[in-house]
Amino acid sequence: MMRWVYWVRLYETKFQAGCLVRRMENDWWVYGYDCPKEVEVFQSRKGRYGVRFVP
Repeated sequence: MMRWVYWVRLYETKFQAGCLVRRMENDWWVYGYDCPKEVEVFQSRKGRYGVRFVP
């Protein structure tokens, strides 16, 4: 069963959220974490963008 974990912050643009996604995909090893299985950008009901992932 997949459970999404939502990043705390919402961003004004999809580009900003996308930058976080790229960083999450490439830099998790720096902090000693396992790379998430899946990461994606989503749009909230109010039009802002967020990031969610499956650990």
